[in-house]
Amino acid sequence: MRSTVTLIIIILTIGMTTLLLSCGSGNSDGKHEHAEDSELYTCGMHPEVILEGPGQCPICGMNLTPLKQSAVSAIETVGKPDSERKILYWQAPMNPTEIYDNPGKSNMGMDLVPVYDDQASSGSQISIDPVTVQNMGVRTATVKRQDFSRDIRALGKVDYNEENIYEVSSKISGWIEKLYVDYTGKPVRKGQALLELYSPDLVTTQQEYLLALKNKELISNSSFPSIREGAESLLASTRQRLTYWDIPESEIRRLEEEGQVSKTITFESPADGVVIHKNAVEGKHIKEGSSLYRIADLSTIWVFASLYDNEVPWVTVGQTAEMELSYAPGKVLKGKVAYIYPYLNEKARNVKVRLEFPNPDLILKPGMYTNVSIKTQSIPDAIVIPSEAVIRSGERIIAFIAKGDGRFEPRQIRVGQEGDSGEVLVLAGLFEGEKIVTSAQFLLDSESRLQEAIQKMLSEKKSLNSNSGDNVTKMQDAQMETSQ
Repeated sequence: MRSTVTLIIIILTIGMTTLLLSCGSGNSDGKHEHAEDSELYTCGMHPEVILEGPGQCPICGMNLTPLKQSAVSAIETVGKPDSERKILYWQAPMNPTEIYDNPGKSNMGMDLVPVYDDQASSGSQISIDPVTVQNMGVRTATVKRQDFSRDIRALGKVDYNEENIYEVSSKISGWIEKLYVDYTGKPVRKGQALLELYSPDLVTTQQEYLLALKNKELISNSSFPSIREGAESLLASTRQRLTYWDIPESEIRRLEEEGQVSKTITFESPADGVVIHKNAVEGKHIKEGSSLYRIADLSTIWVFASLYDNEVPWVTVGQTAEMELSYAPGKVLKGKVAYIYPYLNEKARNVKVRLEFPNPDLILKPGMYTNVSIKTQSIPDAIVIPSEAVIRSGERIIAFIAKGDGRFEPRQIRVGQEGDSGEVLVLAGLFEGEKIVTSAQFLLDSESRLQEAIQKMLSEKKSLNSNSGDNVTKMQDAQMETSQ
């Protein structure tokens, strides 16, 4: 009897021990399985692959690695009260680059929304260990407010000033009796004799003028007013004919004083300059309208420069221009922008700009090539950043803001022109004094895109779980109503 009781006790003890061990093992396995299910893993070669639990990448077959806890916990601040969060700036709901320091209305009339310190642009703020930041070689710069300008440099070609070109032509037919200016390139002065022309029509008109002059003197004492008026009208018409032929006033006065007809008429230079074209040859017969000389005044010259279409908005008429000559190093000539042509050269895809320079010593020769620099008007109090801080990715232009303690925020910005010293004009998206990343920002951009994808995936998972829970509750309620 005693042995039987002892055997029963031993069997019960073994059974209880087995039951306890199995329960403990089940709880432990459940916790481990839950831990594995709650941990996310990704592929080092394909960061877009995010799975729950360890395994292999379905694309390349590599072992998955666990994600950092900082990436998963990026959405934990969603439930934090707004009163405990710090507002960084106010943003337009329809334009993320339109930001303000204070609340108000956007350009579209919509209420501005706050952006808190624990938020990032599109949920893509990242945190990196300071040691890793140092190893990556991350450098920062400060957003500055200063006068922004740009000097536009281009190749220029010297040409004649078209406003100071004069044409000497004949209005009567005749023969060239004598040349005073007999070669191209000869400098002339205003009023200097160029040539003598013999014209039978001119001789006849001079004789008529002398006869009209004598006739007026003879009938000046006539008692008939109509006769006196007729003589004066004939004299005036003959004199007018000489004037229309560009006979100098001095030659007409000589004719009146001496009373002798001149065989030839002298053509004079209309301005100071240089003969750039000569068509007059001694003894040559010329017809009415024939071009004899072309004279250019080189006291001022034109310089034509070709600019790219993105440089044209910087240039306005009246701006200062400088020119340097290759054969005169150190010598700088100053001029101005005279005209911007209103059309584009279709072949070269550039716009021609005309500059005007004084040329007192005639050191500038038409046909020369020079280096010109246009001093554009500066933009006062402009927000500028280094050009290496800008990331252009298709339609978006972003810059990374260094927020301290290894935290970085990508922010979409809008930029303008680029200056000479490697600085870019910022039109919207940044404030003075902010710290921006100038190196290794492409690595930060990759990490930011990964964190943004993770956060979107977690949000979608949370939404799906919430919807599935609601569906289960609805099914249970429906079953209870059916059973009742």
